[in-house]
Amino acid sequence: VQLQASGGGLVQAGGSLRLSCVDSGWLFSNYAVGWFRQAPGKEREFIAAITESGLSRYYTDPVKDRFAVSRDNAKNTVYLQMNSLKPDDTAVYYCAAVALGTTPLWRMTEDGMEYWGKGTLVTVSS
Repeated sequence: VQLQASGGGLVQAGGSLRLSCVDSGWLFSNYAVGWFRQAPGKEREFIAAITESGLSRYYTDPVKDRFAVSRDNAKNTVYLQMNSLKPDDTAVYYCAAVALGTTPLWRMTEDGMEYWGKGTLVTVSS
């Protein structure tokens, strides 16, 4: 599994961006994927996740109802659609993968992830 996140950029508050997380490996469908972000001066936080099949998703409160995670296993890609962006969403966004098994998505943790991609910077201007 080799992940690469992309799609970040500068956007005005209220706007939208779609991030992509592509795996150049060949076992992508065996892994759940989580999205994390790290704002300037803050610790990295878990924000969303999707199961291996894509049938289940989880969002933390700061992004619930604004962000949507999806995946296309045929393209080895997970997406994070971000709508109604706020300046507080400014951060470097990372995707990470883990063979989650029966562990529920809400228990996904930064320390538990097996593979990380390089981040992509999202800047939301007011």
